[in-house]
Amino acid sequence: MRPLILVTNDDGVYAPGIKFLSGIASQFGDIVVVAPDKAQSGMGHAITINSTIRIQKTNYHNALMEYSCTGTPVDCVKMAVNHILQKKPDLVLSGINHGSNSSINVIYSGTMSAAVEGALEGAPSIGFSLCDYSIDADFSQAGKYISQIISKALENKMPKGVCLNVNIPKLNEKEIKGVKVVRQSKANWVERFEERQDPYGRNYYWLTGEFVNFEPEATDTDEWALANGFVSVVPVQADMTAHKYINDLKTFE
Repeated sequence: MRPLILVTNDDGVYAPGIKFLSGIASQFGDIVVVAPDKAQSGMGHAITINSTIRIQKTNYHNALMEYSCTGTPVDCVKMAVNHILQKKPDLVLSGINHGSNSSINVIYSGTMSAAVEGALEGAPSIGFSLCDYSIDADFSQAGKYISQIISKALENKMPKGVCLNVNIPKLNEKEIKGVKVVRQSKANWVERFEERQDPYGRNYYWLTGEFVNFEPEATDTDEWALANGFVSVVPVQADMTAHKYINDLKTFE
């Protein structure tokens, strides 16, 4: 029996990235696509609790079933597992995101939160991102490595509760050196809000900032891998406990 593969994203059900990913995934199993009806970037692990969620059948992917969903990326996974499929998929794939989700970006990413939710539901899960924000991004350069990682995930049992954060550099396929399994780089956004005025003279604010890598010399991080031409693979889990500090904080008891 072919594996059942759930495909979702945060750029919307009609985004080029998810179309490319579902096409590759269809080589490995039966595909069900449940994705937002519009872009949901930066939603993190948000869920819908104070408004309705609607789903509608679509006909954009070569899939067993496909739906657009008015909810968040995490809502899409919950809806798929608990209502549409009523069973656990064999694999959850999220992406391909238009733009990087390396380092601290994993916290804010709707793409990766959907993958984390898949892992919480007990399914092996992978989030894919291409470091190219253009709507016309060339995803074909990543096909070889996406196929390789999907194949490995299906062949080898992934640790329970762990998903993979895969980022692909903006390079031609021949320029990509391979795959590196690494850790998340210690980095952050140095942010500011630009104050602007609308045509009516009312102030509004636009979030902007600069990404800063705090350990540029480290050679075991996703930022290093991407800067040096490798696909980065980071294992991610929902447990955010700082385990090594528990004993240090016993004085609070």
